[in-house]
Amino acid sequence: MKIDPFALELADPLATAAGTIDAREGFTVAYRHRGERGVGEATPLPGWTESIEACREALDRAAAVADEDASERDGSGHGPALLELDAAETPAARHGFATALLDADARADGVSLYQWFDADVGSVSSVPVNATIGDAPVAATVEAAEEAIESGFEALKCKVGARSVAADGRRLRAVREVVSEDVELRVDANAAYDRETAREAVEEFASAGVSYVEQPLAADDVAGHRELRGRGVDIALDESLSEYVPQTILDADAADVLILKPMVVGGPDNAHALAMRARDHGVEPVVTTTVDAVIARTAAVHVAAAIPAVRACGLATADRLAEDLAPDSCPVADGRIAVPQSSGLGVEVDYD
Repeated sequence: MKIDPFALELADPLATAAGTIDAREGFTVAYRHRGERGVGEATPLPGWTESIEACREALDRAAAVADEDASERDGSGHGPALLELDAAETPAARHGFATALLDADARADGVSLYQWFDADVGSVSSVPVNATIGDAPVAATVEAAEEAIESGFEALKCKVGARSVAADGRRLRAVREVVSEDVELRVDANAAYDRETAREAVEEFASAGVSYVEQPLAADDVAGHRELRGRGVDIALDESLSEYVPQTILDADAADVLILKPMVVGGPDNAHALAMRARDHGVEPVVTTTVDAVIARTAAVHVAAAIPAVRACGLATADRLAEDLAPDSCPVADGRIAVPQSSGLGVEVDYD
């Protein structure tokens, strides 16, 4: 296994639960499996996954127990390495190694990764994505929404919670006045509310035709989120998936939508399995990134492509990076992101 560190400057600083960051740091992972070399990416995000140090240590442990010669020869040597990587403890590290394995498997089978996940999904050339229109005042929010619609987006995501509920309601109604009823309007509160304020917000957002509010309450308030359901705006959980295993949320009937970040749940394979499990529970999956580099971003696109009739996903994040590991394999046009059709991931990174 070849593990190489990288650091990529962001186009703009990124606010996280652990503070503001100016660059995304992580590791590329290359692994020989079934006669192919697969590539993966492990890019921890403070507040969501393990630390960069813990990620490297986990990858080193996995490399020490992997039998890459056996894995390349007949696919039998990767098991101990994968078992070494606990998705609950070191999800980014597992994502890196699992993605490399998946890339190699799909390459060996001669199919694109999304078709490797689900052969019955057919040919998917692109999936819908949402545009993020931020947390600006009313006029700037409306302008951003109009620009997004002109660019072909049919789903808009607006940040809320930094202002009063009434002020955010005015912003959202102003957006709704200039966009078609067919445009899906989503809001992300990033756990800004207490229970009483969240109830007020849901009522206010319903008047603007909001589809769902993402993470209105603290990540650990499963019961509070359950109580918010059925009030005219769907409840989507994101940060809660860093606190609880998804099955806990599904069993608690705490969400209408699950926001699935493959880097946070331990890999594209885990994300796809969780998406299908959510569907079985009547919960819709939406796939997003943690502002990853091109390898992980492309893997997330494949996960979304393998979900039949997937809703618009949060995958249009390439422009958040000032630089990348390789050319973008999934360009965005007319509100949709392209899905690579070559075997494997469809990303070529020069490791030599």
